[in-house]
Amino acid sequence: MADPSSYRPRPGEIPDSPGVYRFRDEHRRVIYVGKAKSLRQRLANYFQDLANLHPRTRTMVTTAASVEWTVVSTEVEALQLEYSWIKEYDPRFNVKYRDDKSYPYLAVTMNEEFPRVQVMRGQKKKGVRYFGPYGHAWAIRDTVDLLLRVFPVRTCSAGVFKNAARTGRPCLLGYIGKCSAPCVGRITPDDHWDLADEFCDFMAGRTGTYLRRLERQMAEAAEDMEYERAARLRDDIGALKKAMEKSAVVLADATDADLIAVAEDELEAAVQIFHVRGGRVRGQRGWVTDKVEEITTGALVEHALQQLYGEESGDAVPKEVLVPALPDPVEPVQQWLTERRGSGVSLRIPQRGDKKALMETVQRNAQQALVLHKTKRASDLTTRSRALEEIAEALDLDSAPLRIECYDISHLQGDDVVASMVVFEDGLARKSEYRRFQIKGFEGQDDVRSMHEVITRRFRRYLAEKEKTGEWADGEGLTDGDRQTDGAGGADGVDGAGVADDTAALTDGPALKDDDGRPKRFAYPPQLVVVDGGQPQVAAAQRALDDLGIDDIAVCGLAKRLEEVWLPREDDPVVLPRTSEGLYLLQRVRDEAHRFAITYQRAKRAKRFRSSPLDDVPGLGETRKQALIKHFGSVKKLRSATIDQICEVPGIGRKTAETVAVALARAAPAAPAVNTATGEIMDEDEGAPETTADAPGEPVSAGTPDERRGQER
Repeated sequence: MADPSSYRPRPGEIPDSPGVYRFRDEHRRVIYVGKAKSLRQRLANYFQDLANLHPRTRTMVTTAASVEWTVVSTEVEALQLEYSWIKEYDPRFNVKYRDDKSYPYLAVTMNEEFPRVQVMRGQKKKGVRYFGPYGHAWAIRDTVDLLLRVFPVRTCSAGVFKNAARTGRPCLLGYIGKCSAPCVGRITPDDHWDLADEFCDFMAGRTGTYLRRLERQMAEAAEDMEYERAARLRDDIGALKKAMEKSAVVLADATDADLIAVAEDELEAAVQIFHVRGGRVRGQRGWVTDKVEEITTGALVEHALQQLYGEESGDAVPKEVLVPALPDPVEPVQQWLTERRGSGVSLRIPQRGDKKALMETVQRNAQQALVLHKTKRASDLTTRSRALEEIAEALDLDSAPLRIECYDISHLQGDDVVASMVVFEDGLARKSEYRRFQIKGFEGQDDVRSMHEVITRRFRRYLAEKEKTGEWADGEGLTDGDRQTDGAGGADGVDGAGVADDTAALTDGPALKDDDGRPKRFAYPPQLVVVDGGQPQVAAAQRALDDLGIDDIAVCGLAKRLEEVWLPREDDPVVLPRTSEGLYLLQRVRDEAHRFAITYQRAKRAKRFRSSPLDDVPGLGETRKQALIKHFGSVKKLRSATIDQICEVPGIGRKTAETVAVALARAAPAAPAVNTATGEIMDEDEGAPETTADAPGEPVSAGTPDERRGQER
């Protein structure tokens, strides 16, 4: 625990001007970002008597080891810089709203030649128009199903669209009139784009135009005695009105506004947002946050506005934003919203009428969300604290282990040996910190040796990062296998936001920049290292730390058989009660490490089985590879073809054909695939060549799925 007086700036050193400040801990991680109209006055509040500070503010200033600031010209610039730094550094003590769910949107891909209507979640993409968010995906599908009668826009995936274009036959929606079938040329690209644009206009709230137009066309058809057409138009009008009824009118027609309500107590706050477009509630979402600093309702509203509109522009920012309390000061926030929209934005508190009544409804939703959240997690904070305290007491640690790292080894009968590292902070999984390793120091099955290698590599990187004082070049100090890749030399991966499950790997990107305060790989040490295993694995981990000269990190192991906790250099395990919250937390950490490791190991094995001899041919891309397979039917037939026959494939010249022939001649033929249901040995022609293993002695199947699971570690 640091003394704030040890890093307090000297008198007169802090400028009396607008700016943004950052508190850093002893590891140079940014733990808090704030802005101020006057940096001198604001920072002086943090360096008063600790007894006068809010408990959470006191925790922050005693955790910090330094403070720095950046001067800006205006308060608007300070607001923008604060938002950018909070997003970049992810400070521990800042208010960070978290969605209680991933809300679905109705999206129209106007950036494609033939726009598509679909349900989307996650990060918004450029050129796509979004409507919502909706509480449930089925609500979107019901609305779209009604609107497709009038606006038959494409809804199929790219694969279905290409297949229909190839066969010249539209899908079922094309036959029943709920798709204009651009795949088979029933409508031109320009006309289909206009149809999608009209769909977007209707969803944006401009409904009166289309209803009046359809009613006029229905009357004209009736006058011309085209009764079937008039009946169809009547049904279209009914479908549109039914779709409109799903969102009742709550404000005057053509009103575009977002209503934000906050329900809070001393520890947490819940935010609810209603999106009103064209006078109708088009979407709703909710956030919950821990109040890790002393903060007013106006400041909570300001943080909510930053998160809500920080990545938005244009019409995504409404003309009117109604809030329960105004930020102080309100002018910079209002000016920032105006710049995001490109025109004036009104930020105010509703005083009377329909808007105040609707705000009361939003407030009730926020209050209910907070009650529900506290009901679900009422014991979580207390339970996690108790679990960490029990672990500290059982392992005789000086303090509760706020950061725990757990390691596990996985393999299949000694092949594809990999390891995982999972991180829990404050008792919760920190998936952005997960890493995975490929064991490269030796071949074969040796869990103890593998554990020693992984711990050594991880903490060697920690020591290297600790010694660096400036920006380091990418790749400096890395050992083979330490870099995050997804190939044969790969090692470390990430299971975090924006990553498709555990098998995806990330290359070095902005989230892993090795700059001051930014998240770094392996730069932040744990207080406790947990290994999946017993006394031998614990001894190997402790020996790796001793070899590196690290003596301030505790080590323990959790054995699966009796859930015993093993400590280094102890002959007897520590046995925690079965009802212990500390044991439960260690089990969760261990099981998560096992899940992450075995998922990576299975992905590596599957990738190896999908390899083809053509993968090793230099200069042969995916297109020409597929052309060869399509022409000959299989790798076996391609291997027996002559160079002249290979040259007959479109796009394959003689030099490439010679390279292919040499590469296939050098590659050993694949072992026969086995049908596990019948025991039959299948010829290479019967399976897809891309999925055949081409390494000698590697069968495509090694027993039934149950048998393979039993062989996996």
